[in-house]
Amino acid sequence: MTPPAIDVTDLSFRYPDGTIALDHVNLRVDAGEHVAVLGPNGAGKTTLALHLNGILRANSGRVHVTGLPVVKANLGEVRRRVGIVFQDPDDQLFMPTVRDDVAFGPANLGLRGAELDRRVEDALGAVGLLGHGDRTPHHLSFGQRRRAALATVLAMRPEVLVLDEPSSNLDPVARRELAELLRTLPQAVLIVTHDLPYALELCARAVIMNDGRIVADGPTRTILRDAELMRANRLELPPGYDIDRA
Repeated sequence: MTPPAIDVTDLSFRYPDGTIALDHVNLRVDAGEHVAVLGPNGAGKTTLALHLNGILRANSGRVHVTGLPVVKANLGEVRRRVGIVFQDPDDQLFMPTVRDDVAFGPANLGLRGAELDRRVEDALGAVGLLGHGDRTPHHLSFGQRRRAALATVLAMRPEVLVLDEPSSNLDPVARRELAELLRTLPQAVLIVTHDLPYALELCARAVIMNDGRIVADGPTRTILRDAELMRANRLELPPGYDIDRA
């Protein structure tokens, strides 16, 4: 049997100041599944995401990605399998050119020459930036930088993608272009977002987190229709948004 892409069991995490960020969280995401993680600020969404490739280490519980335990001995392979695209693309773009940024991860895996070039071209092509490889990242538009940041992750050929607020600060065209791209990705995708229409557009399933716990898990449309659940977790659709016509 194929193991789940993400398998989180009884995961708890407390920050050094004593704040409980995760409280016995359980989550399974299957290969190829796209899942939205919703919830108010401080719910634990980003903290959960940072456990998936070992940036944070749990106080208790366990995390497996595609069957591999997320433990210190496996971190190199875990970080190849799980790519995180942060909310601010400038956190991931630091080289002189876009091509250099996209090549950085595969080069660290030992790829060289034609194989490395092919990996870079494939990633740039996947995000629609084939003609931009020699440009300086800060000369790109914000939407292009976000796609370049995604390319740096895709170049590692991960099995799991985690995107933190992918639609934030995008104009309507860039928002639509990114959605069209994300829909085509074959990987398991976890989208952490406050953008509820984007969650509905891209993810058939959603979970709601609050106070470090998963408090709801089900079809995105069903969750967004539950007015009492939405109010209890400080979630609100945009004024005038008609979920039945979406």
